[in-house]
Amino acid sequence: MLKISVIESRTQRRVALEGKLIAPWSAELRSAGMQAALGLSGRQLVIDLKNVTSIGEDGEAALLELMKAGARFCCSGVFTRHILKELARRARHCQKESK
Repeated sequence: MLKISVIESRTQRRVALEGKLIAPWSAELRSAGMQAALGLSGRQLVIDLKNVTSIGEDGEAALLELMKAGARFCCSGVFTRHILKELARRARHCQKESK
């Protein structure tokens, strides 16, 4: 199960996730992330992964899409930090190929 909460502030819109980021809930993240990206009015979109317990392949793909769309991330834990570093490397690689 995955819980998605949106927290508004003056400088950012934070999408906080709790639970397992696996199919079919990764589709919910895609939808919530794209909806949260609308109407930011100069604020930052931050995806908070501090309370995510596991990330599947489909979840990684959803995070990569959000990363490419400009979302920022915050996390804790070695596992999640490693996944985000790998996704950032893949995003940079995709940008180089498209040029």
